[in-house]
Amino acid sequence: MAYPTLVNDQITDAVTQANVKVLGDAPAMAMGAIYQSLAHSTGILYENATAAQQQLSIAAQASTNQGVIQVYSIDSMAAGTATSKIAQSDTADTMMSLMTSLKATQGPVT
Repeated sequence: MAYPTLVNDQITDAVTQANVKVLGDAPAMAMGAIYQSLAHSTGILYENATAAQQQLSIAAQASTNQGVIQVYSIDSMAAGTATSKIAQSDTADTMMSLMTSLKATQGPVT
């Protein structure tokens, strides 16, 4: 019990018991706050992991799509490359000269 004061003993006992209750509840409240913080952090961790998986899935689908497009366009790419190489060279002039020479050496066809 508290030292004798001018305040009623019942009031000092009630205040003392309330203070003791607060001190007794403090570890439990602290652990509750820690668990709540841990649960929140874990939730954010899983949200970020899910978002990262979704982004990777989208990137995988896009790269697969680009690969399929390249596989299906191999023939047209090869033809386009060959056409551009022929257009940049003097192959057409060479072929025309060859055809003219062959026609000149053959003579008339009967």
